[in-house]
Amino acid sequence: MTTIPLMHVLILASTLFGIGFVGVIVRKNALFMLMSLEVMLNATGVAFIGAGATWQQADGQVMFILILTLAAAEVAVGLALLICLQNKHQTLDVDVLSRLKG
Repeated sequence: MTTIPLMHVLILASTLFGIGFVGVIVRKNALFMLMSLEVMLNATGVAFIGAGATWQQADGQVMFILILTLAAAEVAVGLALLICLQNKHQTLDVDVLSRLKG
């Protein structure tokens, strides 16, 4: 059985990270920004898994489990905040929400 070279895994991870980064920068909807952050977290997880598989260590899988728990916490808190903002202001546009004053 052949393995995928580490360079190919890192190219995939950097491409996914770039797509997520562009999504965070370009999008104005807070929900799409959170989805782009999830893509970025998954890209780092792919890089850790690929590196761990290359060096035959379980450290990459352990780090990916930690990344998944971080992503789950981010989704829970982020969606709760988005629901509150949607109910209060009827929009998820970041430009409108950035003008809010305490």
